Amino acid sequence: MWTRIKSFFRDSETIFWARLQAAIGIIASIVTYVDPQVLSPVIPGEWFPWFLVLNGVLTEFLRRRRAEDL
Repeated sequence: MWTRIKSFFRDSETIFWARLQAAIGIIASIVTYVDPQVLSPVIPGEWFPWFLVLNGVLTEFLRRRRAEDL
């Protein structure tokens, strides 16, 4: 089972992270379309910029972790 999961992401943490973000984005879009107030208390406005910075840093870390030329 674990080998099938790893092969689905081609043994890449970056691909896993990108697909996880896409899945969360799709689910969040559907939920906010149904009821916009559901996700508003999850990430308050003052924390959202920090969330974006953390997401960028994590994405860059995962990308550089496998890069041979960096």
